[in-house]
Order: sequence, then structure tokens, then C-alpha cells
Amino acid sequence: MSTQHYTVVGMTCSHCVASVSEEVSEIPGVLGVDVDLASGLLTVRSEEPLADLDVETAVTDAGYQLA
Repeated sequence: MSTQHYTVVGMTCSHCVASVSEEVSEIPGVLGVDVDLASGLLTVRSEEPLADLDVETAVTDAGYQLA
């Protein structure tokens, strides 16, 4: 199992957290996603390490950016 951490910018509410969580969860191999609104910390647990570009694309698709 792999755990990766990212910082998401632009989130302001629980809907933002849900959007990011939903998009990142759709990446193949993702086992779990935690998003902390206050810090912007995105923690992704997956079977194997994910390509950063895949995570960035999912966050962008949700309407936000990685720092």
C-alpha cells in the first residue's frame, strides 16, 4: 500500500472537500482519500504509488489546484 500527500488550494467549504474526494477516488487503484479543509491536506491511499499528474488532473477536474 502507498500513501501520498498533497496540498489543495482554493477549497472553502465541505462541498469543495466532497468534490475533490470524489474525483480523486475515481483514479484506478485508489483505496481511500482524506481531505482536510482547514489545511488543504489531501492524503491518498492506493495499492501502488500514483502518478502525480493523475492526482493533479483529478483535483483540477474538481475545480481546484495543487500547491
